[in-house]
Amino acid sequence: MQGWKTKTILFLASQGITLFGSSIVQFALVWYITLQSSSGVWVSALTLCAFVPQFLVSFVSGALSDRYNKKYLIIASDAVIAAATLVLALLVPRLDSDTTVFYALLVVSIVRSAGSGVQIPAVASMIPLLVPAEHLMRFNGLNAALTSLVQFASPFAAGAFLTLSSLRSTLLLDVSTAVVGICLLAFLLIPHEKKQTGKTSLFQDVKQGAVYALQNRWLGKMLMVHGLFIFLAVPAGFLATLFVTRYYKESYAYMTIVEVVGFAGMSLGGVLMSTWGGFKNQVTSFLAGMSAFGILAIGMGLIDSFIVYLALMAMYGIALTMVQTATMTLLQQRTDTSMQGRIFAFLNIMYSGALPLGMALFGPLSDVVSMRVLMVLSGVLLMLLVLKLRFDRQFYSSSSSTMLS
Repeated sequence: MQGWKTKTILFLASQGITLFGSSIVQFALVWYITLQSSSGVWVSALTLCAFVPQFLVSFVSGALSDRYNKKYLIIASDAVIAAATLVLALLVPRLDSDTTVFYALLVVSIVRSAGSGVQIPAVASMIPLLVPAEHLMRFNGLNAALTSLVQFASPFAAGAFLTLSSLRSTLLLDVSTAVVGICLLAFLLIPHEKKQTGKTSLFQDVKQGAVYALQNRWLGKMLMVHGLFIFLAVPAGFLATLFVTRYYKESYAYMTIVEVVGFAGMSLGGVLMSTWGGFKNQVTSFLAGMSAFGILAIGMGLIDSFIVYLALMAMYGIALTMVQTATMTLLQQRTDTSMQGRIFAFLNIMYSGALPLGMALFGPLSDVVSMRVLMVLSGVLLMLLVLKLRFDRQFYSSSSSTMLS
């Protein structure tokens, strides 16, 4: 008989294994196109193919997660991604030009992105089925630590595979990790879920989810705040390598160090949240993480020492994980089980929409405005947002009873 802790650990392990292969391939695809084409157009096209399908699919994937068995949805999405990757691995040696290979990579990226769009809300809404409510923060923290550890190791693994082997071998590695992850999950006994009767259409299910989020003021506000947070995190977080290149040293070594330190901080943040569990009122955990994020963004924009910058980047990673873990836990605790897939799909929509929007604005803006100014400004805006939310009684309440309008 599988206990809930054993089930949860096996579930997280299965997702960590598949994520490891997927992360390696994602790095490999970007680096391969970058090195082989040296073209910003191809790199931008790959980025769009990695984000846009996930964004679009998320509008219906949450309803699918609430309607059908989450375990089977996760397995199906992993299987489709693995199949597309395997086809690419078999085709690569037979493609006669770099351009043809690039187009094939874009097609597979679209399939992988769409599969992730189905998988993300299913995984997020699966955890509350396995973990008692009082332990959600700890296991979300453990999941965050595992995810960050995988992201920490993936660039090294991708670099090693591309250097010592080939793109095809890297793709086959992802297929192998997917098979292992699927097998682990297939033998996992998941608690019975009460599913909808199917009398409503998929479109009606999506509409019901949107109405649910709008009528529950707290949920709607949390989703909007998360999107705004991701948007304001772009200057100091997602443009970090560009900042280091401009203000410290233009080298691959420095950029790699920054990425590694950031992921290491995120891993430490996951360990912290899994052992500490956050404040009694998890809204406090969320706001504390955002406050630290804002303060650190200001600090990184003002200081001139690369060593100090790295120390702040590590703490930045901890604060990021704190925000993300608290967000996940709060939504799991305050969302009806029958609606969790749709709410987490909306959360994914906010992320996959706000991040490209932030990159589209702050990227070009950084060519005409000092990045230090942008980082400080984003940090100040985050602090003002925290102050507003702290004195918002309805949002700050530790009880879910105030959610309804």
